Amino acid sequence: MIPRLGEIPLQRITARLLVDLYEDLLKTGSRTRGPLSAKSVRNIHGMIHQALGDAVRWGRLARSPADQATPPRRRPVEMKTWRAEELGTFLGHVREDRLSAAWLLLATTGMRRGELLGLRWEDVDLEAGRAAIRRTWIVVDGHAEASTPKTAKGRRTVPLAAETVAALKAHRVSQLEERVALGPGYQDSGLVFCREDGAPLHPDSLSQAFERRTAAAGLPRIRLHDVRHSYATVALRAGIPAKVVSEILGHANIGITLDTYSHVIPTMAEEAAATVAALILPSAASE
Repeated sequence: MIPRLGEIPLQRITARLLVDLYEDLLKTGSRTRGPLSAKSVRNIHGMIHQALGDAVRWGRLARSPADQATPPRRRPVEMKTWRAEELGTFLGHVREDRLSAAWLLLATTGMRRGELLGLRWEDVDLEAGRAAIRRTWIVVDGHAEASTPKTAKGRRTVPLAAETVAALKAHRVSQLEERVALGPGYQDSGLVFCREDGAPLHPDSLSQAFERRTAAAGLPRIRLHDVRHSYATVALRAGIPAKVVSEILGHANIGITLDTYSHVIPTMAEEAAATVAALILPSAASE
């Protein structure tokens, strides 16, 4: 931000100037990264707001122009999901894939992309059928780096289905074979899912691999993150309590789950009414 604001005296920075800056970042961005997302611009606004707030506290400004500058709102991304049958079709298509266990883990736990790539073998208890989410891989300026879950609920332990455990065991054997084949050149990162040489797998590479396999399977195009939404939708429609789904997904609170998947709730309510009626009416009719 120094090239944009660094040469402007504090007293000449106005709310209008900041809003124009935000709009320019949305349209053209930087030379290296291109247009920025609304989320990135909001982060920049946060840093500017803090800096100008400090200037007010230090007596350099009477008031902060950032207080009147409205950052761009985050545009909601349309959620697209697969039905249970489509998830099954995809998993059948990638059964022989090197990352078949990764696809299965995503589909059966709703795990985030970064959480999957942050998993280490020490986090996975194959005997108990559980995986502990302790770290995540994020993309910053195009580069992948390790981080920690954003909330306390993000640090969680998720249950693994028997089929997923079996797939992970087979994946571990294959990974050990790759390690032996490469010898000293293998990078022992301890990651469950990595490249053939053991190095961390870039999150964007996983997303691109998913796109290719989705197209090859002839399925409706969705984002990799939409597999998480698909899991949640299938689970809720199957009658899994929203509280349980929320805990598995690592949402900060159940309200996020209910808001995100509100489109599923009406159908669940109708099914609940029919189920309760079926339980009550036969007994009432027999009296």
